[in-house]
Amino acid sequence: MPSYTMGMASPLSELDASVGSELLDRAQSLLLEYPAVAATILVGLFAAAVGLYALRRFQRPAGTRFRDRLAELDEVAVLLHPNPDPDAMATGIGVASLAEQVDTDARVQYAGQIRHQENRAFQTVLDLDIEGIDHVSDVAAEHVVLVDHNRPRGFAGADSVLPFAVVDHHPGDGTGEAFTDVRTDYGAASSIVAEYFSDLGAKPVPPAKHESEVDADYTVPSKVATGLLYGILTDTQRLTSGCSAADFAAAGFLYPGVDEEQLDRIANPEVSTEVLELKARAIAGRDVRGPFAVSDVGRISNADAVPQAADELVQLEGVTAVVVLGERDGTVHLSGRSRDDRVHMGRTLEAAVSDVRDVSAGGHARMGGGQLSLRDGAIRTDGGDAVDREALVERLFESMSGDV
Repeated sequence: MPSYTMGMASPLSELDASVGSELLDRAQSLLLEYPAVAATILVGLFAAAVGLYALRRFQRPAGTRFRDRLAELDEVAVLLHPNPDPDAMATGIGVASLAEQVDTDARVQYAGQIRHQENRAFQTVLDLDIEGIDHVSDVAAEHVVLVDHNRPRGFAGADSVLPFAVVDHHPGDGTGEAFTDVRTDYGAASSIVAEYFSDLGAKPVPPAKHESEVDADYTVPSKVATGLLYGILTDTQRLTSGCSAADFAAAGFLYPGVDEEQLDRIANPEVSTEVLELKARAIAGRDVRGPFAVSDVGRISNADAVPQAADELVQLEGVTAVVVLGERDGTVHLSGRSRDDRVHMGRTLEAAVSDVRDVSAGGHARMGGGQLSLRDGAIRTDGGDAVDREALVERLFESMSGDV
């Protein structure tokens, strides 16, 4: 069989060239003879090109798309959910750090209070610059990014806020005008923000170094890396519940920048006598029916002690799902925990108070919370009927049992 080397034309290649030339001539003749066909083909090719461009933009990593959106702004307000926990605060400072790295001024704000000793320790140890707000007029910028929740709430005029972007892991249908990223399969919103930094090739800054010493276009400051890791740990119960592979990957990515000494100080704050007493009341006053428990601790002065009591109660032997409730300043606070695959705690709380006025309730499979506002000292249904505390306890048991 003859062989051919580069630079020598083969009979086969000459035939291919001849056929190709003939086809090209025929195509040109056809297009000249039928200009309408030519126009249709050109329109089709243009539409295909536009579609391919849109598809490639859509397929760009979320972190890249979010960065580009932030870079369009001069300033942005990053809003946390009311009474923020470590995951919310960490997500907020993470978004603010990314915004500042694209020359967008960012201020982190929240409604309500930071009372839980772990939350206070988080804010104090990391020296967070976050601001409390009471009214929509306090919002620091026209463009708002919601983190760890997807609908503005907790301050007067919240309904008038149209978010520019939403970054969340809770169920809900809230969206941002320019960017929406809600991943309910993630255990923590902090994991989403950590992934944004990873998408951009950012490098976590070791605790002993300054950001300028790290050779990278984008960095994760040590304070931000420490906060994001702690946010992941708290919302996934130390990576043991309700987490995904993405949460583990995010924790691994952040680790080089984590300050272990700060992490320990946040994780082991002093516990107040008040919280210890409320935990004792919750355990002593528990109503246990099969694997489920409900404890009404009555009037409380610290609403953040309720979820801490729920954390304790769910550890009791034989108990797989619990709800603790307490009343403060005309509001009944609910906090639930579940180790039972049959009990999705967020849906359980929603179902138990589905017909109640002035209520917010929900959450994840393993943990949930809610608040019920009292009217004339009583919980009221949409029909105006009063629901006393004993009836509320019965509703909670029925909901955990799947009877509502």
